[in-house]
Amino acid sequence: MATAASYSYSASSMSKVMPFRGAKGGYRNEFLCSQSKFLRQTVESKSMFLSADNKYSRSRMQIRAMSVDKAPSFSTGNKFQLNDILEAQQFDRDTLTAIFDVAREMEKIEINSPGSQILKGYLMATLFYEPSTRTRLSFESSMKRLGGEVLTTENAREYSSAAKGETLEDTIRTVEGYADIIVMRHFESGAAKRAANTASIPVINAGDGPGQHPTQALLDVYTIERELGKLEGIKVGLVGDLANGRTVRSLAYLLSKYPNVKIYFVSPEVVKMKDDIKMYLTSKGVEWEESADLMEVASTCDVVYQTRIQRERFGERTNDYEKARGKYIVDKAVLGVMQKHAVIMHPLPRLDEITVDVDEDPRAAYFRQAKNGLYIRMALLKLLLVGW
Repeated sequence: MATAASYSYSASSMSKVMPFRGAKGGYRNEFLCSQSKFLRQTVESKSMFLSADNKYSRSRMQIRAMSVDKAPSFSTGNKFQLNDILEAQQFDRDTLTAIFDVAREMEKIEINSPGSQILKGYLMATLFYEPSTRTRLSFESSMKRLGGEVLTTENAREYSSAAKGETLEDTIRTVEGYADIIVMRHFESGAAKRAANTASIPVINAGDGPGQHPTQALLDVYTIERELGKLEGIKVGLVGDLANGRTVRSLAYLLSKYPNVKIYFVSPEVVKMKDDIKMYLTSKGVEWEESADLMEVASTCDVVYQTRIQRERFGERTNDYEKARGKYIVDKAVLGVMQKHAVIMHPLPRLDEITVDVDEDPRAAYFRQAKNGLYIRMALLKLLLVGW
């Protein structure tokens, strides 16, 4: 896979060239123009060295050289400018490659450092209108591991002013006065876009109803690359609740960026993948196939991506839920037909759709997948608040 850029960075070198604290437009646009000029000059000279005092961790870090062999498209302002993270369609392949490079640097920070100060002085507000464990805690851990602070609400649907009838827009206008970035999970599809249209600070979509979950998709693709060593030419089986699963929708969008990928949809009839995703994949030349045979698909695929049948999305349709629940289960029998290099993934939480005796198999990647969410979210917070 082509590398968008090779570089190293430090907190202090970034702090000297970033005149904004997460605001969209204004200073951010001024920065993008100056950063574009900087990168063009870097390409012409092949390398550029920045030196500055390390503002945030003088005792631990020294300035490192930044070299850029190729100006990636995302740095010119012509492509994704990282104002908000709302949907998987925002990312192109070069941007994904560069984000993954930063995530690997975040992994080194998490493993080798008692605490980075890259985001010292920044505040993140988490607004979660739906229950969450992994996503909320991983974002909060990411912020704290980079030296930032967190303002959090859990079950905001019931315990915030939303219970009094406050509009989402009013909530966002209020919260942005307290924080530098907002991470939001909401029960309505499209809520993240509404929040971003209202806010003057970055907004990250941490899941909006049955819509999308872009940061989950990023960590999923990052995990696949780490586990398989490639993203091109792979076969991925998406299994379970494909109609309501925002994770599989976002993942399908990102997988379409890579050549020769084939996607299998395996689900009960009542929760089949919606036509908009199928049409999108077809428009991008991505081969896809629907199948009712999990064993056959598992024997073929490099990735079996299992999902939970989401009871909360069925409402009063209890009969439909019972028809779907338990139909496709990854167990030892499925492991027996899988290829040795293949992996099993799951966005979690799981119920009974992956049996616990699968956990001991090295191909069970779902807990490694969850840990990778920390590195991806550290990278996104760093990129949105401080820059490349």
